Amino acid sequence: MRLGDWIATQATHVMHDVFQQKKRRLKDLMAQQQAVPSLGVHDALSALVAQRVGFKMLFLGGFGVSASRLGLPDLNFLGLRDMEQAVGDLTAVLEVPLIVDADTGHGDLPHVRRTVQRLAAAGASGILLEDQRFPKRCGHFAGKEVIPVESMMDKVRVAVEARPDEGFLIVARTDARACHGLDDALERIGAYARCGADVGFVEAPQSVEELKRIPLETPIPQMANMLLGGVTPILNWRELEHMGFKWVVSPVETLAVCMSAMQAMMTTFLQEGSLENFMQSKATLGDLKDLLALERWQSGASVDQASDTGPHTLLP
Repeated sequence: MRLGDWIATQATHVMHDVFQQKKRRLKDLMAQQQAVPSLGVHDALSALVAQRVGFKMLFLGGFGVSASRLGLPDLNFLGLRDMEQAVGDLTAVLEVPLIVDADTGHGDLPHVRRTVQRLAAAGASGILLEDQRFPKRCGHFAGKEVIPVESMMDKVRVAVEARPDEGFLIVARTDARACHGLDDALERIGAYARCGADVGFVEAPQSVEELKRIPLETPIPQMANMLLGGVTPILNWRELEHMGFKWVVSPVETLAVCMSAMQAMMTTFLQEGSLENFMQSKATLGDLKDLLALERWQSGASVDQASDTGPHTLLP
């Protein structure tokens, strides 16, 4: 075997082993009784920070990718290739499972099949598939419409058939609450569960009472989306765990924090001429090098960018 072929073969084996480790970690997380708090990350750096701090599962949403990669709002500017590239960037440096926003599957049934296959090949540990009608909108934007429940059931069936194995998570999202009310949304989640969805997600419930009903009246584990500034009341993830939710996501706040921090830093530099005082107690160049495993990359040693000592902060 030629050296190049041998290297490629070894790399394939390593990636397969990493994927299997993530699959086992995801299975363990879903089997535990506790809820899983999670973040929506938007690029590889934010994902590395979240992993180092101690998050065990991460989410990559279309809002964050559209903003960070394109500088555009979540209005269908992203295509499957954009998400596939973003997923590959993140999973190449992550050792925790990444669940990926697949929107509506980027089309009809053939497109759903290809979306699942391509995102799985890029390293995703699962996808979130929704029942909005195209053109879709952010879940907390006005003007949403949903497709017939039978059409979404077909999409879920195809997604289940197309996934690489049963360890690949299928999260079925419904936006029916805004269009037809909570009862219809709950019925839809039940229908999607019968088609093989592993987790349900009722987007944008509008009260604490509605949140309480969701895990009680659905047959599969449920996700809660804690979007600050959205229509859903914001609760502590432990309160949601007590209600029965399995997965609690803060979806775009990493992006908002980055925006605020950069605005403050840039304004300070422009107005004061120096960042020396501003950067006190902030991450240093050394912290960045450590997060990115610079020395290990330079040495040619095996690079493990996950925290192997448990949660810790980047700052001294």
